[in-house]
Amino acid sequence: MEVLKVVAEGLTTSFRYPHFMQGVQPTYEMPPPATLYGHVCSVLGEWFDPANVEFAVHFTFAGRFQELEHTHILRLATGRLPGTKIPKVLEGETNPFVRTILFRPRLVLYLNRPEWAEAFRSPRYPVALGRSQDLFIYRSIEVVQLERTKRAYLEHTLAPYHLRRNTGQGVVVLMPRFLDYTYNRFPAFDRYLILHQRVHLKDFIHYESEPTFELWVDPTSPEINGDRLGLLFHCWLGEEEYGGAVPRMVRGYLG
Repeated sequence: MEVLKVVAEGLTTSFRYPHFMQGVQPTYEMPPPATLYGHVCSVLGEWFDPANVEFAVHFTFAGRFQELEHTHILRLATGRLPGTKIPKVLEGETNPFVRTILFRPRLVLYLNRPEWAEAFRSPRYPVALGRSQDLFIYRSIEVVQLERTKRAYLEHTLAPYHLRRNTGQGVVVLMPRFLDYTYNRFPAFDRYLILHQRVHLKDFIHYESEPTFELWVDPTSPEINGDRLGLLFHCWLGEEEYGGAVPRMVRGYLG
């Protein structure tokens, strides 16, 4: 399979949990699919149809820290500024909160759209990932030919939720998968497994009812114990958007 491989790096980033509103804003340790969709849209300069577009991700960071941010909450005001005759237009207060930041993030994004390579070489909008001030640069943009194999390792990636049965590694998270801009940014969530620690396919628990594990691998990735980096492809649309019947080739990861 021929895919587009994009390597991007930045100084900081943060992926806010959407259900934390005040006081503290922790970060996901992996960019949510909805964030990656917005990132690709900013490159193309338009909302693209996510149907049949697949992506895989490899994401690392050097460390994490916390910083204090302020939200300025304003409302319409009446009266005049103190000691003047100037009408007061707005008034409000600042709301401080602690945000967790990821330091020196590095994203390797794979897309089954090799024809988008030129768009990434000349993105329509400033390259950012996470907050608007978290600027990124593209280190490389290339088209690679993936290989299908039963030997691979997974690390620093987003895995489908059902893989939790096959490995004791990883952390289960609920992430925003897609924001439907035709319905006022209506969010769709999905469960995923974040795998930071390296795990080889040969170490997976295999059940007799399941097909043999087989993955697409990146032949340009580092070889470790004879294995290459395996890729788990996802799509932005879920069962509800596909009418309850998601094609296996779109959702399929293993087997």
